[in-house]
Amino acid sequence: RVLMLRPDMPSPTLPPDVQTLDVLAPNIIIPNQETTYWCFIQKLPDDMPKNHIVMYESRITPGNEAIVHHIEVFECATDLRDVPQYSGSCDDKMKPKKLNFCRHVLAAWAMGAEAFYYPPDAGLAIGGPGSSRFLRLEVHYHNPLIISGRHDSSGIRLHYTPSLRQYDAGIMELGLVYTPVMAIPPKQHTFYLTGYCTSRCTQTALPQGGIYVFASQLHTHLAGRGVKTVLVRGGKELEVLQDDQHFSTEYQTIRVLRKMINILPGDVLITKCTYNTEDRSKPTVGGFGIMEEMCVNYIHYYPRTQLELCKSHVDPGYLQKYFNFINRFHGNDQCVCADVGVTEQYSQVHWDDFAGEVLDSLYNTAPISMHCNQSTARLFPGEWEKQPLPEVTSILPKHRYPCEGGVESYS
Repeated sequence: RVLMLRPDMPSPTLPPDVQTLDVLAPNIIIPNQETTYWCFIQKLPDDMPKNHIVMYESRITPGNEAIVHHIEVFECATDLRDVPQYSGSCDDKMKPKKLNFCRHVLAAWAMGAEAFYYPPDAGLAIGGPGSSRFLRLEVHYHNPLIISGRHDSSGIRLHYTPSLRQYDAGIMELGLVYTPVMAIPPKQHTFYLTGYCTSRCTQTALPQGGIYVFASQLHTHLAGRGVKTVLVRGGKELEVLQDDQHFSTEYQTIRVLRKMINILPGDVLITKCTYNTEDRSKPTVGGFGIMEEMCVNYIHYYPRTQLELCKSHVDPGYLQKYFNFINRFHGNDQCVCADVGVTEQYSQVHWDDFAGEVLDSLYNTAPISMHCNQSTARLFPGEWEKQPLPEVTSILPKHRYPCEGGVESYS
């Protein structure tokens, strides 16, 4: 995998006063199961002043390059005075509940990503008044061979400086919520799922002058083939923020935009993912497992806001209407909708062309549930359920010529 039109530019020079902080898994033994999300709490020094992260890079334990799928470092909510020490599965029911409020992204790495440098006028704030002293490391291990006894100390190295830059940067998640409510039928050559960041959310959460996006990182699991995010203003497509129709989960680079894109209050951001499930006999639901799916664009921007996550999923009530209808169409008059979960309901569908077409139609017409989340993991005030889909007029060209894309530079 390669970006054909990326210029061969030297790495930016780091400030002379730069320091490093390693946020690493504490020499754990990778569980002998296919998918594990491992969480670890690390405490910053109590007297750490405000600094700016100006670069970060992965630190992968040699020999584990094929198992470490992606890594994130989160800052905990600033109103948490203390977060218990923890090193274990993120899915453990006995884990401290406070871990759920450690959602402000400081760094995100995935397979294929290189070291990421911030533009000269921005950095990601860490330390100082109004920040948390607690970080949460999350490592996704993909262990399909069920290897036992493998030790790991992978994580991320943060490079930071006390010489503050003009802007505090931020990272925001766009796309679909990690939920089995969204699914891809089996045996599909091409199937689309779309996540929305609505005008109501950006109007509520963004400052008057908006934000400036300078980089983004696309993310799906194994069935993903393409990811595209479009900026919509006044009901019309305005800019393609990012587009990769030859996406590979093994090459998830952080891509610097050819130009900074200004997102204003009231704008809409639409992230559309393309999937192929021709090799699967069962539906693929959304979720954290490697055989489940995601549709995400992590955008890097400034100035930082409290909007941490702007994602959606189809309204669950309308999905239940789909299950009722499709089961009756196939002669199953007994609805089991209230008796089993969504994943089981998807597995019980008779997946012919009609069932897939109706599901696609549902996703493109039904109301959505919005997750317009603050960095505390709490929703912004407002009504976010049963929201209508944004009305959009497509005016951008459907295809880009090869000479138009790929140049990475700050401007």
